[in-house]
Amino acid sequence: MKICRFDNDRLGIVEGDRVLDVTGALDALPKVSWPLPQGDLLIANLDKVVARIDAIKHAATPKPLAAVKLKSPVANPSKIVGAPVNYQLHIDEATKNPGAFANPSSNMLNIRTAGPFLKANSSLVGPSEGVALRFTDRRNDHEVELAVVIGKAGSAIPAAKALDHVAGYAIGLDMTVRGTEDRSVRKSVDSYSVLGPWLVTADEIPDPNNLDLSITVNNEPRQKSNTRMLILNVQQCIEFFSSYYTLLPGDIIMSGTPEGVGPVKNGDLMIAEVEKVGRMEVRVRNA
Repeated sequence: MKICRFDNDRLGIVEGDRVLDVTGALDALPKVSWPLPQGDLLIANLDKVVARIDAIKHAATPKPLAAVKLKSPVANPSKIVGAPVNYQLHIDEATKNPGAFANPSSNMLNIRTAGPFLKANSSLVGPSEGVALRFTDRRNDHEVELAVVIGKAGSAIPAAKALDHVAGYAIGLDMTVRGTEDRSVRKSVDSYSVLGPWLVTADEIPDPNNLDLSITVNNEPRQKSNTRMLILNVQQCIEFFSSYYTLLPGDIIMSGTPEGVGPVKNGDLMIAEVEKVGRMEVRVRNA
């Protein structure tokens, strides 16, 4: 199932070129009060919501997909976790062009010694909201990634059980300001975490480690690879990251970007695609 959040926080499912408004399925969510439970409420109760969607979708109002504004399918992650330098060819390009990439030391070019990094939740947007560039005197890069959305909480999760904790997958853009600051600073600018265009539930993608992914900028091919080239695959990323943090429902893992990262500027159109997930268009503007 492809689950989206659109317009004024409506809940939808995507079927072909239309969106079915199934906002009524949100009545399956439990009533909560302060202090709110950790994690994203919808993702934590996704099975109940999906069951309710199945019960009401026959009467849902359809809308053309092209006519809606797509937001991040996850509204309230407790954290966004990034996998640095998780494709060898991206490491190679950073090594060959150290002036364009920050911190090109040997430690920072090894995912196991660099460790995961966190992105601010305030940086999260959907594709229709676009990227608003800051620090335009510096290089701002696109990084297309497979995004993994955690569905079940866990800590120290073994790789063999990691996919049991996945709710689904989306396309991620890990936008980056180049410079000398820590990764978490340069990647946490408002709008620098794009997630979309929807959440594809995990049952539709049994093997996340063999998916083509790509991005073009103004129809110019920039990045193209396959998740089988990940140094730490999806299960290993979950194992590694959960050794540091308890992963909660709705947490987003950006699994890493392949070679070909490059700068964007005001007015650019990025089109990102991940096999079995979909395609999303993201406009770039100055903040």
